[in-house]
Amino acid sequence: MKARMSIFALVLMISLILASCATPPTAAPAPTKAPEPTQAPAVAQAPEATKAPEATPTQSFPPAPEYIEIGASIPLTGKFGSLGSQVKVGYDYAIADINAAGGVMVAEYGKKVPLRLTAYDDESDPTKAVNNLEKVFSEQEVVAYLGGAASGMHAATTAIAEKNKVPYLGVSFAWWNIHQRGYKYLFSPFPKSPDQARDVYKALNELIPEGERPVKVAVFQEKTDWGNELGGLFKADAKPAGYDIVYYAEYAPGTTDYSTLIQEAKKAEADALLGMPSTPDGMAIIKQMSELGWTPKFTMLVRGPDAATWGENLGAAGDTVTMFAGWHYGEKFPGIEEINARHQAEFGRPADILVGPAYSCVQALADAITRAGTLDRNAVRDALAATDMMTVIGPVSFNADGTGNVLNPLVQWQMGKMELVWPLDQATAKLIYPAPAFDER
Repeated sequence: MKARMSIFALVLMISLILASCATPPTAAPAPTKAPEPTQAPAVAQAPEATKAPEATPTQSFPPAPEYIEIGASIPLTGKFGSLGSQVKVGYDYAIADINAAGGVMVAEYGKKVPLRLTAYDDESDPTKAVNNLEKVFSEQEVVAYLGGAASGMHAATTAIAEKNKVPYLGVSFAWWNIHQRGYKYLFSPFPKSPDQARDVYKALNELIPEGERPVKVAVFQEKTDWGNELGGLFKADAKPAGYDIVYYAEYAPGTTDYSTLIQEAKKAEADALLGMPSTPDGMAIIKQMSELGWTPKFTMLVRGPDAATWGENLGAAGDTVTMFAGWHYGEKFPGIEEINARHQAEFGRPADILVGPAYSCVQALADAITRAGTLDRNAVRDALAATDMMTVIGPVSFNADGTGNVLNPLVQWQMGKMELVWPLDQATAKLIYPAPAFDER
């Protein structure tokens, strides 16, 4: 009996012990207060997330090159030397500004890399320009080419860029045909022949009241492929815009006697002159117009008047001549004031007209490299094709053929300096029209 009671007591004791052990689970509602612990990790994890980037220094990047290499052939001497010199200044300014900020960010290397330009003078010789680009291609691991100046020069060098599959950015050429050759590596933030032919009539129609416009037009066409292209567009666009071509003549580059063209245009009663001479040829044309007493109401000579020497050599005779410059230092876009200040300090005048477009080429290249995240030429080419950005020449984007969607400003020589006269929202002065006779200036 005692044994049974002992067993009973033992069972009872075990039951009580088990019951006491079971109470914590029943008291487990305490975990329902877990919102406090569950919120704590959210706060605690934030520092971990912010610390994550600190681990990037341990991330393995390939060694970065010392420089992003760029190659160029530029006419610093010869007949296009005055143009090439302006282009070189624009490249140098842009590269200096970008490098002063540490260079161009390249994600592939996890750091900024400075730009370096290796440029050779081609002396305005297309053959030497081709050799220069081949030389810099073999000597340097160039990521891109920057172009020189003048349409004929670009016609030679763009072919080399395409052959070598190197992205090429160039200004100071309006020859549209270069962009019709199926090139994939060519990009140009600069107005082309179709823009110039269309806009000369558009500007006249906006600037001059109907009935006062110079509707009888003479065209002096340079005997070059580009001259033929632009001259043909002047003719094609005239009639739809309300103008008549009353005289059309061709001349060879380097011609010294323009008296026949001038006298025939005068006889045809042309009151506007359109042409595309080089600077030396343009100066000769204006001097002989002055000597022969023919003063059209409006003169637009693409390319010729864009050299700073125009005003110095022609004086008052060079005034009132207009051109599509591609850019003007009086435009209202970011960065222009700084460029002008530097140019004024170095050369004693605001930036020349090709400085801005050249500067924009480097801006577009740097932007494309950053977006590409690599120095691979094909990736940079693709990024250039997708460009859509603000530059010192205004908004820039590219069409499928590499032509740029850019502003096409009309400038006029007034009192020995260039003034921007169209479009009106960018103008620094009013168009002088009609042009006063040479002997009355």
